[in-house]
Amino acid sequence: MEKLIVASQNRKKIEELSEILVKHGFDPVPRDDAGIDDFEIVEDGETFEENSFKKANEIMKVSGKVCLGDDSGLMVDYLGGAPGVYSARYAGEDGDAKANNDKLLKALENVPYEDRTAKFVTVITMCFPDGETIVTRGEIKGHIALDYMGEGGFGYDPIFIPEGYDQSFAQLGRAFKNTISHRARALEKLDEELKKRK
Repeated sequence: MEKLIVASQNRKKIEELSEILVKHGFDPVPRDDAGIDDFEIVEDGETFEENSFKKANEIMKVSGKVCLGDDSGLMVDYLGGAPGVYSARYAGEDGDAKANNDKLLKALENVPYEDRTAKFVTVITMCFPDGETIVTRGEIKGHIALDYMGEGGFGYDPIFIPEGYDQSFAQLGRAFKNTISHRARALEKLDEELKKRK
């Protein structure tokens, strides 16, 4: 098994990634377990692709090992694609989901449901020491709810209703969400790309 460093420190996300990566001979470890925990990466890219590449490439250069970075966010059509790469810090403080959701609902106040179209996006980048790069992108379309729907999930899950459903990601539950989500779709494509390398 070849050691692969994951830029994320989110253990749940790493579990999801591991299911795919282990099949292809990689042993994924979070960056802090690899001793790269005091390494700051400034996410200043204007696209998910730029940010995910930056995470993977900078850690690959420091470690000399295969690295994987990802970047995700919510894009709302009525708001010109915002919050986009700023999704986690839309309301100012990084990771304050309630403040982010409140700000988004306020920005869409009085906007009818049919005009509240949005999509979740995940981009995954793998950087190899020999210069090879694999990039995959997954998306799921939907609408922003008129108000909070459900208690579960994280981030924007309580206000995002995927296309073809009348419940939010929070109400649909994590296990089901993980089968249809933007990350699941990016992972499927990553699996396909890794198969091509054999």
